[in-house]
Amino acid sequence: MIFIMKKIILFFLFCSAYAATAQQLTFGKGVVMDSVKVLDTISESFALYLPTKFEVTKPSPVVFIYDTEGRGANVVRMLMMAAEKNQFVLAASNNVRGDQPLSKNVLISKRMFQTVFDMFNIQKGRVYTAGFAEGARLASVMPTFFSQIKGVISCGAGIANSEVLSSNNPFHFIGIVGLKDYNYPDMLQKENVFNSLKFKNQTLVFDGGHEWPNQELLSEAMELFNIGAMVDRVIPLDTAFIEETYRGNLGRVNKLISENNPLFAYRKLEDIMKVYKPLIFVDSLKNSLKTLRRSSGYKAQKRNESSVFFKEALIKQDYDYALEEDIYTYNYNNLGWWKYQMEELRKYEKNPNIFMQHMGVRLRSYLEALIADHMDMIRSDSPVDEEALNFLWMLKTITAPEVYDNYLKVISINSKFEDFGTALFYLEELLKIGYDDVDRLYALEHTALLRITPEFNQLIDEYLKKARYDIIEE
Repeated sequence: MIFIMKKIILFFLFCSAYAATAQQLTFGKGVVMDSVKVLDTISESFALYLPTKFEVTKPSPVVFIYDTEGRGANVVRMLMMAAEKNQFVLAASNNVRGDQPLSKNVLISKRMFQTVFDMFNIQKGRVYTAGFAEGARLASVMPTFFSQIKGVISCGAGIANSEVLSSNNPFHFIGIVGLKDYNYPDMLQKENVFNSLKFKNQTLVFDGGHEWPNQELLSEAMELFNIGAMVDRVIPLDTAFIEETYRGNLGRVNKLISENNPLFAYRKLEDIMKVYKPLIFVDSLKNSLKTLRRSSGYKAQKRNESSVFFKEALIKQDYDYALEEDIYTYNYNNLGWWKYQMEELRKYEKNPNIFMQHMGVRLRSYLEALIADHMDMIRSDSPVDEEALNFLWMLKTITAPEVYDNYLKVISINSKFEDFGTALFYLEELLKIGYDDVDRLYALEHTALLRITPEFNQLIDEYLKKARYDIIEE
């Protein structure tokens, strides 16, 4: 690929912010630099990527990528190929965190922005942000604080807070989401908010779950930023580029039609008209839109999707209410209801209706995310409500029965409070699904008393033949 080089091309430049000390900076093009120091700070740094054709004197667009665990280099690599193709500079802070106040993340961003602006010739009106999941939500609030940000690539998450959006401070919002992502319905609905405020916006959809999109979609998002900049006369019109991307998008529509996907073909065609109308004559596409909208396939898929979205919203409400009540009351008796819900999800996932299948996958991942959110909130309290955590770990043995750690947590917590009957029950359930790490079982936290009991060793002997204490039969 074009970003892979036989050798790293190095170039040297003097950053104006460093001019007083005449410190020379060395940057590699076509490679990810993990830790570039932020000006005037001791500990802050960011990951950086400069495309292979980067020129010091030539203005370049930049995307600041957000990860709430401060993994700058990791997220830069996710967009590296797309940035190389479209000649974007990438930067991502190593100090942004999801567990620290927004104000702190904003100040960290401000210092990183200024460092990048001082080091490089960043094109005016070509500053963007991007991120995945919580990182995407953080990226989406940054235009509220920094007016120079003109666009956001939000992967797997919608806008963090639509109430702060203002038609006085518009930006280009590009959402990218998988059909099986639990945020998919919400991201489609948010299009109405952006449209009402007259924000440029597109939603790119792929056949996947709650995950980073592929490089093709990320590149398409950057292409949309380029076209938006041409519409706004920020950069000169590039007729060849416009024609090439226009034909490429029409090819995607034809592919969707050939795959018997008129609903998504219609939405894609709508976006094409919206994006290219200021640049080229697209009225000929109106007839294609009418034809798709009148087709029986489009009408059936539209009804199907609407029905599934309605059902999905109701089930989510049930999950929200039931889980909050169960945690508050330590309602272990309701674990049977949750087991029934998982059986229902399996039915949805096996349903011949593809929309129902996707709904089943989305609901499963939504419940997992909901449990994780509650766990984070409980752990952040002082003192930690261990019984509430115990309930959630038990619930996770139902929602993710193949994950060994869920059972181990339940065994450990219940052993701590000397509820050996519950601990032994979950030990046997764990052994039934094939767990065989004897060393870890005999070293598990809080189980000192449990693991010397005859019952514990009898289970180890029965399933693994490796009991460490003799079983004395009376």
